[in-house]
Amino acid sequence: MGAIAMTKEPVWLLQIDRTDRRNAIDSETARNLSFMLREAESSAYCRAVVLYGIGPHFCAGSDLKELAGKSAEEMAVIESVKAELAQTIQEVSVPVIAAVEGFALGGGVSIAASCDIVVSSCLAKWLMPEVANGWLPPWGIQPVVDRCGATRAKKVLYGIEPLIGEGANQAGLVDFITEEGQALVVAKQIASSMAALPPSAVRAVKSYLNGSHGNSVSENDQLASRYFVANCRTPQALQTLAKFGAKK
Repeated sequence: MGAIAMTKEPVWLLQIDRTDRRNAIDSETARNLSFMLREAESSAYCRAVVLYGIGPHFCAGSDLKELAGKSAEEMAVIESVKAELAQTIQEVSVPVIAAVEGFALGGGVSIAASCDIVVSSCLAKWLMPEVANGWLPPWGIQPVVDRCGATRAKKVLYGIEPLIGEGANQAGLVDFITEEGQALVVAKQIASSMAALPPSAVRAVKSYLNGSHGNSVSENDQLASRYFVANCRTPQALQTLAKFGAKK
């Protein structure tokens, strides 16, 4: 099950806590994590979320034990709950930073890729083994494509070989590389820096990106302008604008 700590702090720590299953995610865990992310978004305290795995690994993807004995159609329904978790990470306006140690496998890659910022140990292994097992990943492909681009995403999705640390960075999956055991430390530092920024502006960035897909350049400029006007009415922006004599 997922767990959350420091709920009255600006940085919330969201844990994948299933060490007996190498932090593989079942439906209950996916629902719990999605619920906690929505709680973070609506909280008066939260400014950023750090998502990490308890123990030596980030996430082994979907829990195959939950899929045992199911038909392909039944498995697809179960997997849709995990897809909703990845979508929730992207949809909530509060930024989510992933801290990856050990490995991110299968759906673990997709969950990390769905986060706004990804911090990885230099020794962390990234691998999507689904194609080698005989099937296309049933969810979480688009976050990988968004991060890597279509050409580099093929290397990740084919899963020919694991990407270790810097290799995942070069592929576009990772934003920051750390020494082994330091991913969570650095992720917390980044989250604290983000939490110190004006929250309305930070959330506007993510909301804009969520709403800009498929729009024309003109439509996106209009969307950005609406967020700009709303942000300019916040105390932080008014304080800055006052220095330039801007009208309230």
